[in-house]
Amino acid sequence: MMGENRKKGFWLDPRAKLFLILMCVLASMFAPSLIYQFVLVLLIALLGVVFRKWKYAAKAVCFYAVICVLTMWIMAEMTGTLRTMFVAFLGLFHKVYACGMLAGIVLSTTKVSEFLSAMNQLHAPKKLVIPLAVMLRYIPTIQEDWRFIKDAMRMRDISPTPAGVLKNPVMTIECVYVPLMMAASKAADELSIAAITRGIENPNPRTCLVQIKCRVGDWVGMGVAVSFFILELCVRGGVIG
Repeated sequence: MMGENRKKGFWLDPRAKLFLILMCVLASMFAPSLIYQFVLVLLIALLGVVFRKWKYAAKAVCFYAVICVLTMWIMAEMTGTLRTMFVAFLGLFHKVYACGMLAGIVLSTTKVSEFLSAMNQLHAPKKLVIPLAVMLRYIPTIQEDWRFIKDAMRMRDISPTPAGVLKNPVMTIECVYVPLMMAASKAADELSIAAITRGIENPNPRTCLVQIKCRVGDWVGMGVAVSFFILELCVRGGVIG
């Protein structure tokens, strides 16, 4: 019953999300031009909108549009060593951005229990599943601690921004590094204890209230990803002009 009434809104199987990340990496690697990179970002933003991540998708697309304009300006106006340096950096940025954007959507929409059940159906080794499960739980915890650290820094009139680092680098780094490392160490211990308590090392098959299986939405999403990747290969190979 919980499998049918899991939650309101769109939902993807965790295995389909991992496949989308794989296809995103390949699509970024083989993108024929900046236009295809931008289209890939738009497709990921559309997925974010479907997941009701409106603000995340809008901010990501606007930021990437600015970077694309900056890249084209550098390509057209700059020359020499400075141009080569910026082109190399921005080239790497364009290859990584779409993957990071999709990973953010996946991390924010995937529960650990769903991920573990999906990996159990794939018969994935525990040595791979356990670190990934801890990572899924670890990132939101650190994000929450980072918000508390920023609030504490503002109370001490220390700005947690690049301008604050330039103005008072030693104090800013100390106020960020020390509490963040302590919070990370504490969170890692707590997550390890909680995982063991919940039987993460149990060799028996896991059960989950949410029914894990690929549905129409999963196949449509994977089909679009594969189709876009094939289109890129055809363009690179000269099949499509």
